Amino acid sequence: MKSLRTIILATVAFLAFLWFLWTWGFCRFYVGPNQMAIITAKGGAALPPGQILAKKGQMGIQEDVLGEGRHFLDPIMYDREIRTVLTIPPGKVGIVTAKVGSELSQGEFLAEPGQKGIWRKVLGPGKYRINPYGYEIKIEDAVVIKIGYAGVLTSLSGRQAPEGAFAGPEEKGIRADILQPGLYYVNPKEFQVNVLEIGVNQVSLLGREGGAVITKSQIESQNVVMGALQERMLEEQAQKRRGYYEQAAAESRPSIQIQKGFDSSWRQHKAQQVQEQAVAPAKAKARQSDVAHVRNEFVTFPSRDGFEISLDMTLEFELEPDKIAWLYRSYGDLPAVVDKIILPQILSITRNKGSEYRAKDFIVGEGREKFQKDMTEALSRTMSDRKILTHNALIRHVDVPMQILDPIQKASLAIEQDLTNKERQNTARKLAELNTELSLIEQRSAEVAQQTTKLKAEIAATQEKEVAETQAETVKQIALIDRDTAGVRAAKTRILGQAAADSLKLVENERARGAQLKTQAFGDPAAFTLWETANGLRSDLKINILHAGPGTLWTDLQKASLGELGGAQLLQSSQEK
Repeated sequence: MKSLRTIILATVAFLAFLWFLWTWGFCRFYVGPNQMAIITAKGGAALPPGQILAKKGQMGIQEDVLGEGRHFLDPIMYDREIRTVLTIPPGKVGIVTAKVGSELSQGEFLAEPGQKGIWRKVLGPGKYRINPYGYEIKIEDAVVIKIGYAGVLTSLSGRQAPEGAFAGPEEKGIRADILQPGLYYVNPKEFQVNVLEIGVNQVSLLGREGGAVITKSQIESQNVVMGALQERMLEEQAQKRRGYYEQAAAESRPSIQIQKGFDSSWRQHKAQQVQEQAVAPAKAKARQSDVAHVRNEFVTFPSRDGFEISLDMTLEFELEPDKIAWLYRSYGDLPAVVDKIILPQILSITRNKGSEYRAKDFIVGEGREKFQKDMTEALSRTMSDRKILTHNALIRHVDVPMQILDPIQKASLAIEQDLTNKERQNTARKLAELNTELSLIEQRSAEVAQQTTKLKAEIAATQEKEVAETQAETVKQIALIDRDTAGVRAAKTRILGQAAADSLKLVENERARGAQLKTQAFGDPAAFTLWETANGLRSDLKINILHAGPGTLWTDLQKASLGELGGAQLLQSSQEK
């Protein structure tokens, strides 16, 4: 039993090793970044008729693909094919044509996911793992609308819209909504986009110089991808218009020139000069790209007095964004609008209005200006009914027959010469008047100089007088102030002296009164005197009394009026000696 168990374990381990070796050595494979694996099953149920991609359990190319990472498949039962994933760059769209799915209903040609045919939905920029055996991807440019343009949408699928009406949802025809400037991922199988200029344009009848249908933008994109898409979009639009131009040439219709975005001040003051400079490059560009037919044509009409008048002119008109879809549905692209509406109106109104003027009016500036104004107003009224704004009609060159032009020019020259002579006479007279005025100016200048000198002397004398008077007044005021100051000082001295005398008098009176009161208090003047004497003695004074006989000096002193005080003072004096 033990040996059998060992053999079984060894067999299991060997089989596990073989399975590991088979799985990791032969079945394992990797799908790298930006890759996918298409798997083909060699076994399984057969595919039904019409099915080209197999589901799980069916034999054939599997519908699902494997993404990046490690995978394990039996190389005997499955084949694998490594492919790069589909990458749609910026500014592009992917148009998907499905080879698998349910059939479309009758009359439909755009499919939804899960149906066979061209998908209505487009793939935007990004990476996609789509089985190329079941789906075909066509990469095309996205729709970009440049600034200064609008995109008119024409729906290509759905039921037909009523005649004369815009197409609604799920209807075929021109739609009322337009595409503003920007980038759009539109399915070209679902919508046709026509780019039309909006804003101010010019239509020029260039006469002998010829004209061309040319469109151009005023604002360039700063984005490289967007710029390239815009250029391709405009080139495609030019290709669409080429057939119309060639047809116009075959039918001998007048050609025109359309230009965008002219500044108003430039239009008013530089129209003729810049237009003549722009003719040559316009014709060169038309010849190089073969997108325009050049014709030589004037606006020609008879004047009121029977002369043939020919002129070049330019009409400035504006297409509004909210009217552009209506114009496209009614008349077509911009060249068709110009050819069917604007150009016939220019020719008709110019002839009608021009026949009301004499040939001379087209030579004289005032007449031309009035004709231009009347023509602009008439064109504006007519174009407004067709949803086109008219700004200005400019006349650049008028061709008048020589039999009337030459006399008018000679008469005008004579008039101008007469005016010149008169102006010369006026100039000479004005020069003489100027010289007279200059002499008067010099004389008046001398008079003014004398008056100035006199005024300066008078002003100086007046100033000196005023200064002297001011100084005298100042000295006078100083003396008055000194006098007043001396009086104040004397009054001060007198008052202070009187106050000191009065104070001294009061003090002495009080002292005398005090002595009188003291005397009255002692009752005896001698006693008061002795008291005063005693108060005046020093505290350390010693008195020695000496008695002498009668008739001596000391005895006589006792009887003197000084009394004891006098004797005592004499005794002290004697002792000190």
